[in-house]
Amino acid sequence: MRAIFESLGVADVVTKSVGTSNPYNMIRATFEALKVQASPRQVASKRGKKVSDMVGRRADGAGDTAEA
Repeated sequence: MRAIFESLGVADVVTKSVGTSNPYNMIRATFEALKVQASPRQVASKRGKKVSDMVGRRADGAGDTAEA
């Protein structure tokens, strides 16, 4: 799982596997989990909030971009 996330540019990731550690199943499960993830915009819409209320500012300033 770590290799998949690192190839996507995610450096800070912690994963846990419950059950099998078969590499094929791990990769398949990781992609299935990524398919069902909701964007911050979708979550904010469901909750009736703005995206800026949902996503906090990062301490290193990397999240200081204007939203479209």
